[in-house]
Amino acid sequence: MSDMKTELKFEAALERIERIVQELESGEVALDVMLEKYEEGARLIKLCLDKLNEAESKIKKLTEDQGTGNFKIEPFEE
Repeated sequence: MSDMKTELKFEAALERIERIVQELESGEVALDVMLEKYEEGARLIKLCLDKLNEAESKIKKLTEDQGTGNFKIEPFEE
């Protein structure tokens, strides 16, 4: 998986992590394969955390207006 950020959506990455965990927990995987799957899982977890952080930043831009209690959307700046 070269550039996972552009290849996988959050949900797909999460599903792959779940499959990796099941495979590792099965105990039927050779050690070298286990290490490869562990590394892939670690990369996928980072991808998911990055996507969650990005979403959190965007959501924080939706702020409550102090005076009216209404919500307003502010431009997102990276």
